[in-house]
Amino acid sequence: MEPVSDQRLYSNRYQVTHLIAHGGMAMVYRAEDLLLGRAVALKILYPELSADPAFVERFRREAQAAARLSHPNIVPVFDWGEDEGTYFIVMELVEGTSLADVLRGGRALTAQRSAQLAAQIAAALGYAHRNGMVHRDVKPGNILITPDAQVKVADFGIAQAVASEDHLAEAGSVMGTATYFSPEQAEGAPVDGRSDVYSLGVVLYEMLVGRPPFTGETPLEVSTQHVHSAVTPPVQVNAGVPRDLDAIVMRALAKVPTQRYQTAEELREDLTRFTDGQPLRWAVPPGAFSGQDATQMVQAVTPVDRTQAIPVVPGGTGVTGVYDQAPLIKVKRRGRGGLWVVVLALLVIAAGGAFYALHRTTGPSSMPDVVKQTVQNAELALTHDGFKHVTTATTTSAQPVGTVIASTPKAGTAVSADTAIVLTVSSGLPDVTVPPVVGLSVSAATTAINNAGLHVTIASTTTLSGPPNTVLSQSPIASQKIRSGSLVTLYVLAAGSSYPVPNVQGQSPSLAGATLGGEQLAVSPTTTTQCSNTIAQGMVVGTSPSIGSAVTAGTKIELILSSGLCQVVVPNVLNDSLVNAQAALARQGLSASEQVAPVSLCSGAQTGVVVNQSVTGGSYAQYHSTITIQYCTVSSPTGATGATGVTTTTTGVTGATGVTGVTGSTTSSSVAG
Repeated sequence: MEPVSDQRLYSNRYQVTHLIAHGGMAMVYRAEDLLLGRAVALKILYPELSADPAFVERFRREAQAAARLSHPNIVPVFDWGEDEGTYFIVMELVEGTSLADVLRGGRALTAQRSAQLAAQIAAALGYAHRNGMVHRDVKPGNILITPDAQVKVADFGIAQAVASEDHLAEAGSVMGTATYFSPEQAEGAPVDGRSDVYSLGVVLYEMLVGRPPFTGETPLEVSTQHVHSAVTPPVQVNAGVPRDLDAIVMRALAKVPTQRYQTAEELREDLTRFTDGQPLRWAVPPGAFSGQDATQMVQAVTPVDRTQAIPVVPGGTGVTGVYDQAPLIKVKRRGRGGLWVVVLALLVIAAGGAFYALHRTTGPSSMPDVVKQTVQNAELALTHDGFKHVTTATTTSAQPVGTVIASTPKAGTAVSADTAIVLTVSSGLPDVTVPPVVGLSVSAATTAINNAGLHVTIASTTTLSGPPNTVLSQSPIASQKIRSGSLVTLYVLAAGSSYPVPNVQGQSPSLAGATLGGEQLAVSPTTTTQCSNTIAQGMVVGTSPSIGSAVTAGTKIELILSSGLCQVVVPNVLNDSLVNAQAALARQGLSASEQVAPVSLCSGAQTGVVVNQSVTGGSYAQYHSTITIQYCTVSSPTGATGATGVTTTTTGVTGATGVTGVTGSTTSSSVAG
């Protein structure tokens, strides 16, 4: 990050401090949220985007939609706003690096690491797709990795807003990044979640072999290859790529969307199965692509990971992308191909005219089936069919937000143009509260998460300390509100990591053994003893290695048992005041029994001074034992008032001085001051 000289304050709240990066649509800064006192990422749109009112309105809607996405693998959007004509969005500041930086210079990752990262990306995309949002610009630059290996996908709202606003690009072009475009994007055709699946397939390919499947001199050349050229399987580029993972990549990179993974969740499931060593469920068996993957090599250029306008590629099934500074190239059709296009267009227009004329004269006769369509497409289709009264009602549902789940009347019912149509539209699942599961076993935490209507994914960590098979952290955190059916990530200790010996002090040997065994530690057959003034005899005083020290699973732990109370040194309290003597004995864990000293011992001594103790100072005594001390009540010569050898117990004081209740063997007396 580079410090900025002009620390501008946006909306009187967000103060820019550092430049993080600049992309095809915006500059990204580190900023301080002065209201909440936290660091955030501030993405400031370029002036050409902020100056377009239509885009700003679409961007506002998409930013709000992205802000509703609450998933551990998606960078959350906190806010959006405008300041002096400049529009911006406020996001979580993710500490870490981008996948683009990790792959820079043609570096490749291990198969296991690539699959783990791709599975997290697929989880984020699947969640967004279920909530009605397609990313459209999945690429390494939009994938962030935290120090504990958690993936965060960024730019959901802005990517969809830009891709949806056609007039931002020249006629016959689309927005995106050519290297990672799907074929249908390149052709300017409508896209859905399967387009993101293709883009993730490109990213996974690059992670495995160190380069994307297609490179070229221009964005148009790369886009054309996505549409028309076969993909060389990654295993033919890097022989170390496992066959199952090769099959996953090739399934994701199918040219025709219907031949790909139909959802990001299917892709995530196969990636998880691969990392767990289980058979794949969705991918084509390894080797099915042999002999069909030859492609002509082109002069490679370093891909530029920035989003911009790319010309639509004619023919095929769809792709387009973007390189920085790449000129927009016009595509001209020539020869017979152009003639056939004209003829086909005329036929389509003629058919459309006939259809319109027929419906105009007869009107709708039966209710069409619009279930599973987006509400926008359903309303458009019904209006086109001549229906005049179409309204909507929302309800919670597991279907993606904005999807029609029912219609009244039902499909096939006899209707007319004046029939009132009500579309029941999914508002998604309700929000639920994430339960607290940190400190629970993985099985108990999974049960609690599932009971709350949420799903679980397990991630390992080496940055947190705690016992194995125990949840050390969770994301989202407890008490946060998220959409029902969302994914909660539970972080557990990575295999082979060290963790502290649990505290078993005060437990019986059998209970301590069970505690240690539950944390994958073994109990040594030998024990040692140690005196203790706080732990009962026979109970655990400590362990070896000591409680809290770092060990690994399987380490043998020796129990140290209490042998009983310890011996303590008796303090010398002669010539101390009674109060000080009592305190000195108490500090050693000893009790004091006070007696009035014989008058013969008090000659010349001061009142209240200890002149005798039952155990000599410096000797040893049992902890909690009682030491008798004798003190003087008056200073007088031998034979003065007071019985020799009288023992006393202090029970009260009256007046300025004096002791009440001095009891001898047969008499009692009272002295009043």
